[in-house]
Amino acid sequence: MLKIGLTGGIASGKSLVASRLRELGAVLVDADVLAREVVEPGTPGLSRVVEAFGPGILDAQGRLDRPQLGAIVFQDPARREVLNGIVHPLVRQAAAATISGAGPGDIVVQDIPLLVESGQGSNFHLVLVVDAPDDVRIQRMLEFRQMTAEDAAARMASQATREERNAAADVLLNNSGTREELLATVDALWEQRLVPFAENLSRGVRATRQGGLVLAAATADWSRQGVLLADRIAAAAPQEILAVDHIGSTSVPGLAAKDVIDLQVTVADLASADRIAPALAAAGFPAVPEVTLDTPKSPHPDPSQWHKRFHANADPGRAVNLHVRVAGSPGWRYALLFRDWLRSDQSAAAQYQAHKLELADAGAGDGGTAAYAEAKEPWFTDVAWPLMEEWAQRTGWMPPSYMSSAEGKRGQ
Repeated sequence: MLKIGLTGGIASGKSLVASRLRELGAVLVDADVLAREVVEPGTPGLSRVVEAFGPGILDAQGRLDRPQLGAIVFQDPARREVLNGIVHPLVRQAAAATISGAGPGDIVVQDIPLLVESGQGSNFHLVLVVDAPDDVRIQRMLEFRQMTAEDAAARMASQATREERNAAADVLLNNSGTREELLATVDALWEQRLVPFAENLSRGVRATRQGGLVLAAATADWSRQGVLLADRIAAAAPQEILAVDHIGSTSVPGLAAKDVIDLQVTVADLASADRIAPALAAAGFPAVPEVTLDTPKSPHPDPSQWHKRFHANADPGRAVNLHVRVAGSPGWRYALLFRDWLRSDQSAAAQYQAHKLELADAGAGDGGTAAYAEAKEPWFTDVAWPLMEEWAQRTGWMPPSYMSSAEGKRGQ
């Protein structure tokens, strides 16, 4: 199943998005609803809340007096943490029970107001964040929720900042306009990305990539996306994955590149790479069996040293290549050294970019990227290799060592 995390600050419009996704066919798991259910009269959750906050937070019918409790926790972060420590685990348990009943081809949307605050982003294939400017949200709270300005500010202060939420987004839904504009955006997202993603996931195939060779101008968002994807992949098989590194052109600030995030997954051996293949596929990155070898480069021309496993994304909205390589292997070392060399040497990055642009212009009418990739290989071996080896010797660059981590994970 495709697992979607939905979040947004108070009065951002998250509930409207959740409702629309449910209408379109998603299985909706609403954390707010569950948070109410786990503290209904007679539940262990309510007993624990009363124990922590006293009987004064109950109304005359013995139910939780939410305004009274809210007045306490939204003014005192420590008390709010106590409440979250009681309610959040119960909500997650209830959510898991609902999700277990979903089918393999379903799109499950978990509406979680504090998704970012609770660090759950890597649990999902995608995180959707509904966003609106702070002043717009405050006005909505005053107008539609009859809250005072002070209460509105306190509620906002109790949540992650707008910047923190947006940084966690795979998809950012702008709700600073009209209701109709937001719903149209959600409909397009469902048809063009979520449904194809779910179908690819259930079939275990990579997403089709449209269009030919296009080099895009560098964007700082590549780095942010690389971090989100790396965290998600590392969480897929934490006992086997030693590291996930953003590599390739999109990992080098200022360098034009195809809009593809390349990530290197480090494992102890190829047996580990094969063991984690199902977990990576379940996380949205199925194997591409026909790609098992990097192009050998001097001074290690023996093809037997350049074996890897290759995975690509099932998500049609974000192109990702996963190169699963063994720690210490030539291909693994080359990827890290090449990245760090380009990051540190602006003249080298400029030289590589000029070469890429020249090849891109020559192959503009090819309709694909295979010829472009093949044409770059001689430059990697004949030009880049000696220059970056000299740089490594001069600067003392060394690749990271993961052997102790590998041994520790094997022993667990």
